[in-house]
Amino acid sequence: MSRSSLLIGVMALSLVAVAGGTVSAQYGATPNLPEPQRGLLPSMKIPRPAQWGNELPTVPQGFKIEAIATDLKIPRQTLVLPNGDILVAEGSGGRAPTLRPKDFIANFIKSLGKTSVKGGNRLTLLRDSDGDGKYEAQGVFADNLDAPYGLAYVNNAIYVATQDAVVRFDYTEGQSQAGGPPTKLTDLPSVINHHWTKAMTSSPDGRFLYVGIGSNSNIAERGMDAEEDRAMVWQIDVATGMHKPYATGLRNPTAFAFQPQTGQLWAVVNERDEIGPDLVPDYLTSVREGGFYGWPYSYWGQNADPRAQPQKPEKVAATLRPDYALGSHVAALGVAFSNQALGAEFADGAFVGMHGSWNRSNPVGYKVVFVPFRDGRPAGDAIDFVSGFLVNEGSTRGRPVGVTVDPRGAVIVADDLSNTVWRVTRN
Repeated sequence: MSRSSLLIGVMALSLVAVAGGTVSAQYGATPNLPEPQRGLLPSMKIPRPAQWGNELPTVPQGFKIEAIATDLKIPRQTLVLPNGDILVAEGSGGRAPTLRPKDFIANFIKSLGKTSVKGGNRLTLLRDSDGDGKYEAQGVFADNLDAPYGLAYVNNAIYVATQDAVVRFDYTEGQSQAGGPPTKLTDLPSVINHHWTKAMTSSPDGRFLYVGIGSNSNIAERGMDAEEDRAMVWQIDVATGMHKPYATGLRNPTAFAFQPQTGQLWAVVNERDEIGPDLVPDYLTSVREGGFYGWPYSYWGQNADPRAQPQKPEKVAATLRPDYALGSHVAALGVAFSNQALGAEFADGAFVGMHGSWNRSNPVGYKVVFVPFRDGRPAGDAIDFVSGFLVNEGSTRGRPVGVTVDPRGAVIVADDLSNTVWRVTRN
């Protein structure tokens, strides 16, 4: 039997093993959680890449969307600089060994939904010199970086979170290329790197950087020694590089933003797999200093996960419940708060980029949603803001990652499948 035939057979068995109905209420503060389902493998189906052709993503009435950069090399996150230039982090990382047959199969399935382009491991700068929204200048700001992902601007410096360090480039407004190699601020955990992406943002006062460090496994199957300094948010002093755990138990915090009115740090987090297509919800949450959010011992608050060994009831009891469920396996990889320039309907809330599922028989995600806020908290159902990526269950034209809001009222979306940066504005 060929390897491909074996994979198809095993995947078919896995679908039978965990088949079940979907849950209707996957969004919000009180999602419906089904009973865990265990099988040989999780359900696996990832849409294959398709071309945009003459099509564009769908945006709400009164808005338009344009591609401001194409033919990139796996764009992940973006940063709007003070003069309006946009930096794009491009690259791909990871160096986790495949320990289980199910990991090998999962990696094979994931590869079917990825671009064939090699990651650039660079920062690209986009410039709209005349303010017409066209970004006619595009060039490499810095290259030879080790899987850059998180970006932040603080006091005339650009900070980049690569898969193994936070580095700094000195910056003068209007600069189109880095003046030299970066300076390392601090090392980041990078042994194994099951989750290699290092999300980052800066505090409003510029004193601290906040970096997300994902787990080295699904449910600590490599042992907790492999999870040292993992599944947490670091707070890093910009002046000294000294760091401390800010919050723990977040399996894979993939993007951060500070809520403008309250100054509260928020994150989107990708949760664990292998207990059914409708568990566990990925989520948007405020991040409390010293807070513990459950991984690996519990999920969505104090729902104990029996797979975590040894069990620790005291950790389950201490778990904070997240603020807002985004749906299971949507793979939220971007978050940004809106502003008044986007109009009344979208003036107060958070945009979330959903990369899309690989581990459900019916794909979910593959869009950017808007979560409305009131008084500094989520307050209502999520609204599709950029959609049309998913053509059908078998193909998709794109996969959103980072989301950034320009102060002038544009929403910038990085798409790492079509290798495009999209810009959404009011008509």
